[in-house]
Amino acid sequence: MGRPARKRRPEGRAGELSDVSTQIEATSPGAVVQEFEDHGELTVEVRADRILEAARALKNGPSQFTLLSGVTCADFPDEPGRFRLAYHLRSVQTGGRVRLRAWAGGLDPQIDSVTSVWPGADWQEREVFDQFGVRFHGHPDLCRILNPLDWDGHPLRRDYPIGGEEVQFTDAV
Repeated sequence: MGRPARKRRPEGRAGELSDVSTQIEATSPGAVVQEFEDHGELTVEVRADRILEAARALKNGPSQFTLLSGVTCADFPDEPGRFRLAYHLRSVQTGGRVRLRAWAGGLDPQIDSVTSVWPGADWQEREVFDQFGVRFHGHPDLCRILNPLDWDGHPLRRDYPIGGEEVQFTDAV
């Protein structure tokens, strides 16, 4: 059994957009970069500078994506955007699911916080900041959550030095 084909709609907008992308485009024209469906799940990629507008459109629009179940990040050092953020959304009313995606790049990656839309993003954005170094503008308390406050660097970045701490063993048991 083969893998189902992905339906891609690049920036050229060939073909019709999904209801979710249409909902975003209605409030923020030009925000949707691309969308695709894989294994029955829709992913909509938006411009990083429009993430907050897209979030508001999805929460307050007809689909009512009121539940943010996760904020994740992946580091792709060879990509221009480098850090791909994914917001996993669910509509409690309709049961629909969608993944909202955006890229944050540069030496000091930044993107707007969605905590004003989904307060549950608070700790999840802090974790992404702590592990990857992505700064979220407008976050109420952007500080480390997993590592000590004086930790140097962001351990899930691909360029983070791999090493370890020497462990002292003893014969005394």
